[in-house]
Amino acid sequence: MQKLTSFISLLTGEFDNAKQLAELEQQGIGNFPYARHVNTVCNDKILDLPSDFSGIFMVEESYYTTNGSTHASSHLFLFTQVDDGIELASYELPEGYRKTDFTYQALAPVSYSQVKKSEKFTPALYTFSQGVWSGGSVSMFSPVLKFTLYERFSADCLEVSETMEVNGKRTFGYDIPIIYRRSQK
Repeated sequence: MQKLTSFISLLTGEFDNAKQLAELEQQGIGNFPYARHVNTVCNDKILDLPSDFSGIFMVEESYYTTNGSTHASSHLFLFTQVDDGIELASYELPEGYRKTDFTYQALAPVSYSQVKKSEKFTPALYTFSQGVWSGGSVSMFSPVLKFTLYERFSADCLEVSETMEVNGKRTFGYDIPIIYRRSQK
């Protein structure tokens, strides 16, 4: 459980890629999003957890701004410590919530029996080496829709690479990872 607690401490909080965005703009690289994550542990809002439950649920609020327009996409994740490292499983949002307005603050207490693991998302596995957690997964959301996730987490930053492909053609994602740093508030 100590590995899981350490891992979660890296992810919890508010993060953005403002520093990366400024550096890319100086290099003349445009059309890259301003991205922000708000990650909040939410076990306190999941009722009736089994007495031997050792996982940590997290609400990840994601906001991406391009061309003056902000798009929100939030998720409910469960992190568990496994023999090889840390596993991330995606969960369906509880009934009545949408990815565009799901936040920790808006989440009303919900029974553990009402949260359902996503059948489409392949759980991601993260392993620790030389001060960095890294890992990811490839999920087939449909026979033609492929989602690839690769992430590296350290005390310095969270590096996130996500791509969506339809019939082998990328429809979302960037050539370089989004580099989030803890927000300075």
